[in-house]
Amino acid sequence: MNLHEYQGKELLKGYGVAIQEGIVAENVEQAVAAYKSIQERTGIDVAVIKAQIHAGGRGKGGGVKIAKNIDDLKEHAGNIIGMMLKTPQTPGGLEGEGKLVRKVLIAEDSYAPDFDACKEYYVSILMDRTRKCNVIIYSTQGGMDIEKVAEETPHLVHKEYIDPLLGLQAFQKRKVAFNLGLSGAAFKDMTKFIGKLYAAFVGSDASLFEINPTLHTADDRIVAVDCKVSLDANALYRHKDLAAQRDTDEEDPTEVEAQSFGLNFVNLDGNVGCMVNGAGLAMATMDIIKLSGGEPANFLDVGGTADADRVEKAFRIILRDPAVKAILINIFGGIVRCDRVAQGVVDAYKNMGNITVPIIVRLQGTNADIAKTIIDESGLEVHSATLLQEAADLVKKVLAD
Repeated sequence: MNLHEYQGKELLKGYGVAIQEGIVAENVEQAVAAYKSIQERTGIDVAVIKAQIHAGGRGKGGGVKIAKNIDDLKEHAGNIIGMMLKTPQTPGGLEGEGKLVRKVLIAEDSYAPDFDACKEYYVSILMDRTRKCNVIIYSTQGGMDIEKVAEETPHLVHKEYIDPLLGLQAFQKRKVAFNLGLSGAAFKDMTKFIGKLYAAFVGSDASLFEINPTLHTADDRIVAVDCKVSLDANALYRHKDLAAQRDTDEEDPTEVEAQSFGLNFVNLDGNVGCMVNGAGLAMATMDIIKLSGGEPANFLDVGGTADADRVEKAFRIILRDPAVKAILINIFGGIVRCDRVAQGVVDAYKNMGNITVPIIVRLQGTNADIAKTIIDESGLEVHSATLLQEAADLVKKVLAD
């Protein structure tokens, strides 16, 4: 689950991490009130207006603006709130539809009073699955695309691996500060910053923290100016407060709907819809679709209770994608009986009606023979298969027709 910048910063602040303070606003009036509050507290007229969407590169799409006075603030906030912001990370990239901006963060100017004396760094924490440990990735080249830095100047990207049993050690925090070229008060503040940031990462069961830029201010403080946070959805039961901050407006509406039905669904870009029980079988089904010349349009795991109602809901979700040219249902009857799934397919087909997309059904396991009879005698345009290769051949055939 992703958090907005303002939510991530509040999370960091709770662990003592120094952040760029700000106030979220949903309209121009709230933005003006936030600006005046920050101006009164800091004595500085300059503020930053940041679009709050779940995508990076907001500045490239016009989603980050500097306001030097109240008139600037009104103009920029009015333009950003309600805009369809296109960035390299929104669906379709800069040429795509973009994302609707519903909120902005009015943030203080952390670069004052001496912009030229400030220095930006890149700091992130994530899991290295190969080494089976967390890793801190950092660079002196902050405020830039880290992928580009890693490609063109890999020697400027450093990694510090954290032993999962020992945790982050004091020497590692000092090593980060040293490799960033810091000294004196800034060196000490960076060691504290890294320690608190790592505590927040572990304490929130996060899968990614990305602080870009991490700012070295003119008075030698280290501040999180931006904040990207991704949380492990499997651990949200331990963090009810964080789970409550989920913004479904930023997620794929089809995936949100599927989740409400208890379906594990991920939208993809292919032409063959998948309905499977079990994540492993779903992955194998997607592989066989590709080997048959098709492309999976989704990942959909209906779980162990594939009754008629569940199957019908899954059908409706798959068929909402206009790119789907065929549907492959691949069920292994272990916990669930194949004949019940088959009856569910037939009932769902009749309830929905007007299904013009070819459907291939492969049922194996408990009562598979009965299930095949139910499908074959239903009189519906449903193709049954016994072997996985047979199902793959049918997918290839219907795509070619």
